[in-house]
Amino acid sequence: LQFLKPTFSRPYLIADYQIKELEMEGARISWDELTCVGYPVSKDATEKLCQDIERFRKKAGMPDHSVNKEQLINWKILKQSEGQLLATNAYALLTSDYFSFSKTQCAVFKGTDRAVFLDKRELEGPIYTQIEEAVDFVLRNIRLGATIDGLVRKERYELPPEAIREMIINAHCHRNLLDESCIQVAIYDDRLEVTSPGGLYNGLTYEEVMNGHSKIRNKGIANIFSQMGLVEAWGSGIKRILNAAEEYGLPKPRFQEFDNMFRVELFRNSFPMIKENRDIGEASEKHRRSIGEVSGIEQQIELNDTQKKIIKLLLEDNQLSAIKLADRIGIASRNIESNIKKLKELGILVRHGSPKNGYWEVILTY
Repeated sequence: LQFLKPTFSRPYLIADYQIKELEMEGARISWDELTCVGYPVSKDATEKLCQDIERFRKKAGMPDHSVNKEQLINWKILKQSEGQLLATNAYALLTSDYFSFSKTQCAVFKGTDRAVFLDKRELEGPIYTQIEEAVDFVLRNIRLGATIDGLVRKERYELPPEAIREMIINAHCHRNLLDESCIQVAIYDDRLEVTSPGGLYNGLTYEEVMNGHSKIRNKGIANIFSQMGLVEAWGSGIKRILNAAEEYGLPKPRFQEFDNMFRVELFRNSFPMIKENRDIGEASEKHRRSIGEVSGIEQQIELNDTQKKIIKLLLEDNQLSAIKLADRIGIASRNIESNIKKLKELGILVRHGSPKNGYWEVILTY
């Protein structure tokens, strides 16, 4: 998997796809509205797309609106020609993985660079499905904190879900579809990074983008995203990311344009180590569900000597295996595995990545 390593055959010359985009801009043509020659329009795929648009509208709290193929024609997702129904490129992007570049590459890295993968996934299928799955991937791989306010347990991810969602939606909505690179979502110890092919569109400047100006690169996709409630006012995405980060007390997000790519970085705060009778920090929603309310803060947790030694050693080296822990402590590995299981149930230890290349995170220290 070639991740976050875009290649350019002519680094000092304008690429062929850039020339094509300039020609299309001049003709006021959007690539996603062009006919996708040879791509079939099937009843099942059309009905599913219509149903999914209705589902997204309902989820977004938008007014009920029946969607059918006539609406798709009005929105220029389908075309009629000589009595035939033709697919556009947008229709193909919204109903399948027909285009090889229509993927979202997701990865978790150890540290703050790309040297070591902890986890990776390549998402395919309709682009709105990729958005949902990419957001879920990020939420599974960042911490979830909990506080007790009176009798109410309040939970909050370490990064604002609204900003995560906006970053990934914007990447799909504004990417250059003539560039055959993939959208990339990378999680590091200090930040979330979303990179999309294509720089700023049609002469738009960095200053204009930061002031909320927007020019639509993919008109068909943008229209459908609007109908689904995935985007609100055009140009509001970056402002929403900035506002969400500020409300969370996070460093100001960074926006970069380079090598005809656009990148947004959302920085993670150093998540505080949690103490007894205070907050519980958990690495993912999946982990939280697995331990349920066992990690309730009102209870006093007593650790045995072996568990304390495990925590101490993992704070020194978070990649130690059960066998190495057993050797260091001087007890059977089965005993170590039993104590690790208990620490995971208590929400004190969280495992990231694969058994071979992953690492341990100590959530609670004593």
